[in-house]
Amino acid sequence: MRIQAFRVRPVDVPLSIPLITSSGAIHSAPLVLLDLATDSGIHGSSYVFAFQRRLLAPLAQLISNLEELLRGDTVAPVEISAKLQHAFRLAGPQGLAGMAAAAIDMAAWDACAKAANLPLARFLGGDVKPVPAYQSRGLGIIGPGPAGREAERLIPGFRAIKARLGYPDLETDLAVIREIRKAVDPGVIVMTDYNQSLTAPEAARRAQALEAENIYWIEEPVLADDFAGHAEVRAKTSIPIQTGENWWGPRDMARSIAAGASDFGMPDVVKIGGVTGWMRAAGLAEAHRMPISSHLFPEISAHLLAASSTAHWLEFVDFASPILRNPAVPREGFVTPSDTPGSGIEWDESAVARYLAF
Repeated sequence: MRIQAFRVRPVDVPLSIPLITSSGAIHSAPLVLLDLATDSGIHGSSYVFAFQRRLLAPLAQLISNLEELLRGDTVAPVEISAKLQHAFRLAGPQGLAGMAAAAIDMAAWDACAKAANLPLARFLGGDVKPVPAYQSRGLGIIGPGPAGREAERLIPGFRAIKARLGYPDLETDLAVIREIRKAVDPGVIVMTDYNQSLTAPEAARRAQALEAENIYWIEEPVLADDFAGHAEVRAKTSIPIQTGENWWGPRDMARSIAAGASDFGMPDVVKIGGVTGWMRAAGLAEAHRMPISSHLFPEISAHLLAASSTAHWLEFVDFASPILRNPAVPREGFVTPSDTPGSGIEWDESAVARYLAF
């Protein structure tokens, strides 16, 4: 197969539950959709999350601009990834450039798996099997009482849930966790996420206070690229530290591991470099015996975790569900990858038309 053309569409999908974190609020999901057409008639699809509506236009345009660079190339994801890395070497492979490259990589892998008539998980050497998932749709910075009520509403179908912390004072963080604990069954696992909001000394202080609350992990307590700060917090608490959603490629992951920044890893399939980057990250995780979880993108992440030897948890955030024909559906605390050829990403075209951003 050779690349023939790109179809790129920006959409802005309203969230049924706004996500309010200590680092900002998300009220809608600005997504860029990519369909990669090949000369064999097979196409591959993917989407990326732009985080802010103001980034939709430049991200969509950048992906479109790359069609000319890749038109006529064989649909060989590793070769495409190398070509894009070379093209972005002077500008840097992070940010919008990295997101655009990942969108193309994921679509290319989808096309290849379809050509092999295999679900992506099997094409990567894994199997279509259930992956443990935790509820991460809500539980933002909304206060103790509302957090308890929201946890009670969101927990059915899950055995684990994540709460965002980082209130102005430690006492409110503790009150939120205690209200959530009152609202859910004692056996429910509770993760926490500070969304990079604290200094290392303050993060260590709060982590030590949370040790009595049966917390499963503390995620990104300090700035994502402060590996030394994460290591400092990790050394001062018995609660495992989780980080990785902001690793820009496997090299970032390797630096984080070398610094002893976390107990667990959470590569984001887009920021880590698409499917190609994820599989390299999974190899690093295996070599270091590090459990890895996913960040966002549950449809493709379920396939990737099913093909990763140290798979841990799938983060369930259904940003794209309203525009998908067959969105990921959690059942009894698990998400199973689609068993159709490819990643299973297919658009609900009427919904896409409704939410087109421009």
